[in-house]
Amino acid sequence: MLFNSQIFLLFFLPVTVAGFLLMMTSGRTRAGVAWLVLTSLFFYGWWNPIYLVLIAGSIGFNYFIGAKIAAAPTIAKRALLGFGVAGNLATLGYFKYAGFLAANLSALGGFAVDVGDIVLPLGISFFTFQQIAYLVDASRGETASHDFLHYCLFVCFFPQLIAGPIVHHQHVLPQFKRFENYRFDAGMFGDGLFLLLLGLFKKVVFADTAATYASPIFGAADAGLEVTFFEAWAGAIAYTLQIYFDFSGYSDMALGLGRMFGIRLPLNFNSPYKALSIIDFWRRWHMTLSAFLRDYLYIPLGGNRGGAVARYRNLLATMLLGGLWHGASWTFVAWGALHGSYLVVNHLWRTTTASQQLAGTLVFKVFAWVLTFLCVVVAWVLFRSLTFAGAADMLHAMIGGNGFVLPAQIAKVIPWLPGFVTTTGTMPLLAGGTVMGVVEMLGMFAIMAVALSMPNLYEQRGWQKLLAVLLTFYFTVQAVFFTRIPSEFLYFQF
Repeated sequence: MLFNSQIFLLFFLPVTVAGFLLMMTSGRTRAGVAWLVLTSLFFYGWWNPIYLVLIAGSIGFNYFIGAKIAAAPTIAKRALLGFGVAGNLATLGYFKYAGFLAANLSALGGFAVDVGDIVLPLGISFFTFQQIAYLVDASRGETASHDFLHYCLFVCFFPQLIAGPIVHHQHVLPQFKRFENYRFDAGMFGDGLFLLLLGLFKKVVFADTAATYASPIFGAADAGLEVTFFEAWAGAIAYTLQIYFDFSGYSDMALGLGRMFGIRLPLNFNSPYKALSIIDFWRRWHMTLSAFLRDYLYIPLGGNRGGAVARYRNLLATMLLGGLWHGASWTFVAWGALHGSYLVVNHLWRTTTASQQLAGTLVFKVFAWVLTFLCVVVAWVLFRSLTFAGAADMLHAMIGGNGFVLPAQIAKVIPWLPGFVTTTGTMPLLAGGTVMGVVEMLGMFAIMAVALSMPNLYEQRGWQKLLAVLLTFYFTVQAVFFTRIPSEFLYFQF
């Protein structure tokens, strides 16, 4: 069930909200929590009921192991933690990486390794990471005794279940305990509705529009067709906008839905395309994943301890694994390695005298933003491409390797461009895609301007929110209720 589907917006959400408010305002708080757990499981099972067994088993296993770890002596804690983490990683590894591993073993060994058709369960990476963090914190003595019903809601609460944010137990479990004193907060509910509408607007208007230009261009490159300089850059920029507004929109909707039930979920985005460095980018992009990787991977690996060489080794290893977390493909690993390399160079630059002298100047800030944004766009090419060959063709075209062929639609409007830019041929139409003309290109520039110049969602107040609600309501109704098939969120794939 998708947040941007009619079944969710017209039936599931109103029924879930109404049932929750009815129970909570009448003092039946435990029934209200149980209602949220049941509706969340229904939400998850709507996709494929068989995977309710998986998530229920995961919840039961981790709650039991977490309680045993918390009560065990120090030596036993380590053994139980190892068992618990291994169980989680084994489950994740089977569903997410068994096929990938089998394909690579087959290619290397020259013999077939068949694991059958394994369907990746929705949200498995997110709820697995949340529970691994819970077990690690239990071994550190940082978890209190929690009610099983509250723990179930911590794992399966539907707004964040499928694509995050990755919720830390210390952030939400105390909020569930405060349900005992539940009072309906109209202001919080209104803020939640605002976030829901604005996130939905980002998805169905900005992200889905950008996708119509990104998908055919990347599809052509992966299919071995030649793309030109302008087409490659148009596709790369379009995907850069698509993934931002798709995932940012989902995260806003998750936060909004949480607030409608009186729960504050953590912020996951903070205008990442305004970043002036890759370090800054990762402090703004998918913030809950960055925090998880830092606290439960980078620091346990040694973090900054052991000198510069060890620090950069740990950083590269963390980003490599972060790339692999996104998907079972070598292109994701390469994306992680590239961002890891970016971060190492960024940290090295910050140790120089020149960086300290130039940091506050306007010229350097502009240069730093341009360089950071270009590095992010190039990395997204690897992330989006299905094959290394497709990524290589895109990057080759982006540096002019396939010539500077101007699409005919644009050449008709601006015929005065220099003669070395030819106008032969256009991008082939694939899977219903549309060649980007002048109007569409201006639309992409407008979407880019929103990402770069508009105030952060959480900085908006008063009349800005009212205007945003009116605009998002209008465009969302147009996009959702006049589109028969809602598009899936990108991070459902991870």
